Amino acid sequence: METEAFQLGKIKMYVSEDHRFGTDAFLLAYYAGVRSTSVVCDLCTGCGIVPLIFCKNAKPRLIYAMDIQEEAIALLQKTVDENALQSSVKPILCDLRDISQDVLAYESVDIVTANPPYMVGGSGFMKESEAQAIARHELMCTVEDVCAAAAKLLKYGGFLKMCHRPERLADVICAMRANKIEPKSITFVFNSINDKPWLFLISGKKGANPGMIVEKPMILRNDDKSYTEEYSRIYE
Repeated sequence: METEAFQLGKIKMYVSEDHRFGTDAFLLAYYAGVRSTSVVCDLCTGCGIVPLIFCKNAKPRLIYAMDIQEEAIALLQKTVDENALQSSVKPILCDLRDISQDVLAYESVDIVTANPPYMVGGSGFMKESEAQAIARHELMCTVEDVCAAAAKLLKYGGFLKMCHRPERLADVICAMRANKIEPKSITFVFNSINDKPWLFLISGKKGANPGMIVEKPMILRNDDKSYTEEYSRIYE
């Protein structure tokens, strides 16, 4: 496995050709609202970018980072070891469809974050590597699987924070509710004010009553294509 180092503040993290990250990871980490007292589990963690952003900024009490791909977890473990993050980040190699009490105690987590595969499995991934296809398409887990795993792990009143594509909004809301996670707020993300949204960030609360707020939109670029003040603050 060929690796490449990336500097995230003072953290030296490792990525590979198959396990990288994009803008959505930074947006999800910002949106998650973790605190220093939070116990967090990041599902579909990949190279661990979301947990590592937490370590850089919010420094929650404990972060579990779960993925089904051995190479992804090996990358994150290398980052954890090199930066002495063993007490903060716990990489877990696991199929989230098979989470058991032996892997991670049920109802022990305050916040679950998830940047899951966006595309329905079955087409469009023939030119991708197997690892890339698993990360981008619902080959190894669906949005329903992600929500079911989150429901097992979350404490009553805990939050699932997820990012996804607008065309999958109905699927995400239905999957949350089917697992007794009530959607409470949603933010649509636009590249510019003149574009359609390309992402949404949604927060669901386990055991909550119905009622969802549509927050003000998040705009990434100004009319002159420069980053907005809000996105610059998030990215930095």
